[in-house]
This record gives sequence, C-alpha cells and structure tokens, in this order.
Amino acid sequence: MTSAHVFHRFTSARPPIATHGEGIYLFDAEGRRYVDACGGAAVSCLGHAHPEIAAAVAEQVAKLEYVHTGFFTSEAAEELADTMAEMSPGLERVWFTGSGSEAIEAALKLARQYHLERGDIGRSRVITRRQSYHGNTLGALAAGGSVWRRAPYEPLLIEVPEIDTCFEYRFAEPGETAEAYGRRAAQALDDEIVRLGPDTVIAFLAETIVGATAGAVPPAGDYLRQVRETCDRHGVLLILDEVMCGSGRTGTFLACEQYGVVPDILTLGKGLGAGYQPIGAVMCTSEVYDAVASGSGALKHGQTYNAHPVGCAAGLAVQRVIRRDRLLKRVCEAGEQLSNLLEARFANHPNVGDIRGVGLLRAIELVKDRATKAPFDPALALHQRAKEDAFERGLLIYPGGGTIDGRSGDHILLAPPYHVTDGELELIVDLLAKTLDSILPS
Repeated sequence: MTSAHVFHRFTSARPPIATHGEGIYLFDAEGRRYVDACGGAAVSCLGHAHPEIAAAVAEQVAKLEYVHTGFFTSEAAEELADTMAEMSPGLERVWFTGSGSEAIEAALKLARQYHLERGDIGRSRVITRRQSYHGNTLGALAAGGSVWRRAPYEPLLIEVPEIDTCFEYRFAEPGETAEAYGRRAAQALDDEIVRLGPDTVIAFLAETIVGATAGAVPPAGDYLRQVRETCDRHGVLLILDEVMCGSGRTGTFLACEQYGVVPDILTLGKGLGAGYQPIGAVMCTSEVYDAVASGSGALKHGQTYNAHPVGCAAGLAVQRVIRRDRLLKRVCEAGEQLSNLLEARFANHPNVGDIRGVGLLRAIELVKDRATKAPFDPALALHQRAKEDAFERGLLIYPGGGTIDGRSGDHILLAPPYHVTDGELELIVDLLAKTLDSILPS
C-alpha cells in the first residue's frame, strides 16, 4: 500500500516500501532483498532487527516514554552519559539531542556561550572547512562546506570563513609526504585565525574523518595535533564532528582517539543509536562545562526531545552489545578485510583513483584518468548512476558527487554493520564491481 500524501525525498517517484530487516539485509514489499552496505547514511551499525536493541526500546517505552528535561532526567540518560564519558577520556559532560544536525547547533551555541561566560564577548566567528558536511539545519548548513546543499539557501545562511579541508589525494603536491602535507594543511588554520584576528574566533569546526561530502577522507600526518596546538595557542575551541565517523565506526569509540587528540567539544549521532531511535549528542570537557556552571548556570539552548529516554535506552543497549561482543575489535578486522578486498579488485582499475578510509568507513573515488586524477564530467552524474545500478542489483551504497570542489568528482562510500561477516564483505565488493562495470564508460 502506498499513500498519495507523503512528501518523499524525490517527487518524481515513490520509493519501494521497506517491510523488514534482518542483519545486513533489508526487504521490500515485493519480496526483494537488499544488502545494506552503507547503513542508510552510516547509521545501522548493528544491522537490522537486533532483538536485544528492540527489546530495550520496548522496555523503556513501557516504563517511561518521555520526560521534559526542564523537569526530570532519566535513568537511561544518566547511564548512557556515564558510559560515554568512560569511553571518552577528557570529555566529561554529555548533552543529548535528537539528531546530528541538532548536535552541531547545540555545539556552536555552547562554544559561543563558553566565551561569553568568560567575558570574552568579541568572539563571533567559527572557522570551518570546504568540502565538509555538518548537517542540514540552517546553522549547521552555514557551517558546512557542501556547495550544492548550501546553494538554494545562501541568502538565509550566516557568513562562515572556510579553509581547505585536509585531503591528501586531491591537494598534496607531487612528491609531498603525508607529514609535510598535513603540516601545510594545518597551517591554513593558523593563517586564517591571524587574518580574522584571534580575539574574534570562537572555534574551529571539522570532521575528524570527512564523511559524505568527500568520502571517508582521513587526516594526513599530524594534521589534527597541529590543529589542536593552533587552537590552544589562540584561545580558540576545537569542535570535532564525529556524527558519521564516531560511535565506533572507525574501530575506537571516538575516531579522534586514533590521532591522540581531545577536542573541547565533540558531536555524535547516527551510529550512537544505530537507527533504532533518533539520538545525537554533544560531549565537552570539564573546562567548557565549568565555564557555564560557574557563570550563568545554564546553556541557553534546549529542544523538546533533548535526552529522550527511549533514544537514550537505545543508545545504551547499542553500547552494551558492542562491548559484550567486542565489536570494536571486529570493526578493525573487518575494516582491514574490506580494504584488502577493495584493493584486490580496484587497485589497478583505470577509473578508480583512490581507495581510502578507516575501520568500516571506506570509499573509492572514481576518476576519468588515474594518472592525472581528472574527474568525470559532472553531467554524467556517475555517483547517482552507481546508486541506481547497485540498487537494482540488491546493493545499497552511499554515493556522493562534487567530491573535489562541490561540483566535480564522484565517490562511493561504504559503511556496513560492525558485525559484518567476511562472506558479506566479499558479496558487497563483488556487487560493487558489477555496478562499476555497468556504469563506467568502456
């Protein structure tokens, strides 16, 4: 049964009705099976229909479905916050939201209020990076560098200064080492802070690993450490967006753990609730929290569904399963296996320029010419054709266009569940290879 009243994402056609899921598979009303190799948008980190998560959600709904945080807290929120802080050395406080976009909005407000509480009222700018994505609400969209997402709404967006993202494959000079490029990319932040005036800058906002907009791009060399040092030197807060790459997706609870960096503020979402409930979070250091606690005593922000008990119960159940089943170890092992399979199949492919990522956040970038890294004509919309062809084969992938500058470039992102089997990884790569054979010019 389909409705004539749902405002679907694309108005030209109604998508199939998904009826149920099982592990890495989704099924539609026609009985077709799909291999969910991307978790929607890197959300379904424990696959579909996990009985323990479903039971935890049902139990919480039966016990306490909702309270407003202006009146109450809940056991689920308190316990999930304790669990997250325990897994995030240096980040002591957690503010729960309903989504990643909401988490970014709250993080930006918290960063501004931190400086206000300290009497530093002249700081009003947040520096971000081109080819970034931080969400689709207006504040988050303004802070993102996704050209095509921003374009229709530019008149509504505040001006946010941007620097180049750290993208070694695209922006390193020939022969430049990862370490040298990382230093050069990090220097751009220092230069921009000085240009704007250090006493005008609130924070630097960046994805630890660039997700949807450029396709699983990790930082090069000591980029993140140098960015951390630059922020400290100028009194600027460091906000890391781990909505996509956090919550275990890269093999550690926080991706920044792998780079030896603790931000002042960090955002989470997507895999935090594994899709079983909408939930996001802002984590911050004691210093940031104490500035508010010893000042006005309240974050000047709030939304109806902050710290929703059912969302927190889902997030807590997800973390319990990940811990019990040692799934972060599995993410590392499966991520290496996926990388090896992609290399074996595509390392010499004439139209695959780069294979990259960390853990189970992996991507391939499509190019017209491997030697020059020249992209395909954007008019071909290869990323969209790849999605459509893969879908017909029963494979769900997360493609992106405008990989290089918001207009040119195509990539395909993969983000399978943490307990993906070796056989399922082989199936994903086999189906992906058939899709590339089908859509790429011969």
